[in-house]
Amino acid sequence: MSSMLRSSVLGTLLVILLGLGSVRVDAQGSTSARITPNFKEADITQVIEAVAVSTGRSIIVDPRVRAQVTMLSSTPMTPDAFYEAFLALLQVHGFVAVPSGKVIKIIPDANSRTMPGNDLPDRVSDTSDELVTQVVAVNNVSAAQLVAILRPLMPQNAHLAAYSASNTLIIADRANNVNRMARIIKRIDQASDADVEVVTMQNATAVEVVRTMTALNPAQAQTDGGMAPLRTVADERSNSILLAGDKTQRLRARTLIAYLDTPLVSGGDTRVRYLRYADAEKIAAKLKEQLSGTAGATVAASGAATSVGGGTTIWAEPETNALVITAPAKTMNSLMSVIDRLDIRRAQVIVEAIIAEVSADKSAELGVNWLVDGSNTDRAVGGFIEPIGGTSIFDLVRAARDPAIVTAAPRGTTVGVGRFADTGINFAAVLRALRGDSTTNIIATPYIVTMDNQAAEIKVAQEVPFVTGQFTNQGGNTGNTLNPFQTIQRQEVGTILKITPQINEGDAVMLKIEQESSSIAASSSGAVDLITNKRTISTNVLIEDGGTVVLGGLIQDSQTGGEQRVPFLGRIPVIGEAFRARSAKKTKTNLMVFIQPRILRDGTDATVETNQKYNYMRDQQRSLGPQRDVLPLLPGEPRAILPKIPTAPDKEQPPAAPVKEIPK
Repeated sequence: MSSMLRSSVLGTLLVILLGLGSVRVDAQGSTSARITPNFKEADITQVIEAVAVSTGRSIIVDPRVRAQVTMLSSTPMTPDAFYEAFLALLQVHGFVAVPSGKVIKIIPDANSRTMPGNDLPDRVSDTSDELVTQVVAVNNVSAAQLVAILRPLMPQNAHLAAYSASNTLIIADRANNVNRMARIIKRIDQASDADVEVVTMQNATAVEVVRTMTALNPAQAQTDGGMAPLRTVADERSNSILLAGDKTQRLRARTLIAYLDTPLVSGGDTRVRYLRYADAEKIAAKLKEQLSGTAGATVAASGAATSVGGGTTIWAEPETNALVITAPAKTMNSLMSVIDRLDIRRAQVIVEAIIAEVSADKSAELGVNWLVDGSNTDRAVGGFIEPIGGTSIFDLVRAARDPAIVTAAPRGTTVGVGRFADTGINFAAVLRALRGDSTTNIIATPYIVTMDNQAAEIKVAQEVPFVTGQFTNQGGNTGNTLNPFQTIQRQEVGTILKITPQINEGDAVMLKIEQESSSIAASSSGAVDLITNKRTISTNVLIEDGGTVVLGGLIQDSQTGGEQRVPFLGRIPVIGEAFRARSAKKTKTNLMVFIQPRILRDGTDATVETNQKYNYMRDQQRSLGPQRDVLPLLPGEPRAILPKIPTAPDKEQPPAAPVKEIPK
C-alpha cells in the first residue's frame, strides 16, 4: 500500500509541475525509484518541492530564497543523487542547505556560517556540497601563517580562522572544498630539520659563491613563527660557507655550491689555449678589441703581455700558435666561447678557369711592278712601283746587282722579266702573288686551391724583354769611341689568375676574379719591337658549388682590303691589272673564358680532388710508354714517373711494397 501511495503522490506532483518543469519517475518501488529531472527556467521552489517528495525530507525555505533555475538530465538518477545535484544547484545560485535535526533549511549562502551544519565529521566527503565545519591541527608550521596562504583558495562566504594557542585551523565551507584544504595543509605541514652546516671551498672563493647564491635566491624575512629561510654566510678566514635552514634547502644549496666550486681546466686564472686553425696573433688583437672596446688595439710585435682592463691580459705566442689569457672566470668563459667559434677549419675552394680561343686569319696580295729606263737612248723613264709582300721592284733590282745585300728571301710567288744593258732601253716587270692562311686553337685550364676569404694567385708566364730606350755615348780619351746603350724592361706574358672566394651560407660561392691571358703576336710588321696580345677580365660573380659560368668573351669578325693603282689606267679592264696592286685580309676571333668553383669542406673532399689530379698526371706519363730505341742513349735509366700517392702508415699492417719504375 505504501508503494502505491508513493507512486500516486509522485504522479500528482508531476501534474502540478507541468509547464514549468517536469520530473519523470520510474516507479519500481521506494528503494529503486529513478528520477530524471528536467527544469527549464523554473522557480526554485518547484525544484525544492520535487526534492522533498523524491527524498522524503522536510525542507524549510527562507523567504529570501528566490531564483529561476534550470536543471537538465538525460539519464535517470537515484533520490540521493538527485539530492546531491540539488545541493550543487543551490551553490550555483548562492544558497545553502543546512541540516537541523530531521529538517533541512534553505538559506542564503551569506548566513551559512551562523547556522549549525555537519560539524566535525569523522570523514569529509570530497564530492559533496553540504556545509561542513572542521578543525585541523597543524604540527610543524604556524597556523596563523597558513591563513594568509589558504584564504585566496576559499570562497568569500567560507570561514577560515587560526587559533594560535593550540596552533589549529577552523574551516567552515562546503565538504568538497574543506577536503581540499585539509589535503593542502597536510602537504605543507612537514617537519623541519633546521641545522647549520659548514662547506669548505676547494677552488672557488667563498665570498663570490655566497654573492652568487644570494642573487639567485634573495632572502625572505620570517613571519609569524613560520619556517626560516635559508641563510648563507661566508667565512673568509677559512674560505668556507655556513648554511642554516631546512634540511631540504641545505641539500639544494650544497648541490649548487658543488657545481660552483668546480676547478678550471688548467687551474687558476691563467690559461694557455693552443689554436688549431686560426692565427694566434690575429685572434689576440681581435679579443683585445672586444674587451677594451677600441678598434685600434693591436698586438705588440714583441709579443709582450698587454692589459686590456679588468685584470685581463692576452698575448700571443707565435712559436706554438697559442694564446696566453689571464682573466676572471666569467671573462675567461666568454673568451673561450669566442675562440671556439673562431678557431674552426675553414672550407677551401678549388677554382678552375677555362680559356678557349679559336681564331683564323686569311690574307692575299696580288700586284704588278714595272720600270722602264731609257736614259741610254734619251728616251723617257717611267714605271709603276708598289711594295708587294714586303718588297718592290727596286729591291729586286738592287739584289740582282749586289746579291750581298740580300738578307731574306722574298715572300710569295714572284715572276719577273727584264733587260739590263749599257746601251738601249732597260726595263723590268714583276708579277707577285701572295696568300696566307693561319689558324689558332688555344685551350688553357689554370686552376688554384685557396681557403675561404683568402686571396690566391697563379702565374704561368714568361718574362719577355722589351726595349724601352736606347742612346749612344761618346767615350774614350780621344772622344772618337761610341758606346751604344739600351734600356730593357721585362714583362710577364702568359696566364695569370688572381682570385678571392667567399662561401655563402648555402652552396654558392662569390668570386672576385682578375684573369689575364697574354701572348706574343706572330707578326710584328711595322712595329719597333715585339707585339703582345693581352686579354684581361676583372669581375665579381656568384656561382653554385660545382657550377660553371662564362666570365666573358670576344667574338670578332673583321675584313680589310686595299688597292693601289695608277689613275685612269688602273680601271681599264684586263690591261688595268698591270697598273695596280691589291691586298685583302680577313680575321675571325672567338674567345671565351669560363670559371668553375668547387667547395672542399673537409679533408675528404681535398683528398679526392688531389688524388684525381695526381692520378691524371701519372696516367699521362704512363701513356708515353717505354722507349724502343735500338741504341738507347741512356741505357738502364728508368723513365721518370710519379709514384703512387703516399698514405698514412697503418700501425696494424706492414707498409706497402715500393713502387717499381717503368724501365725505358
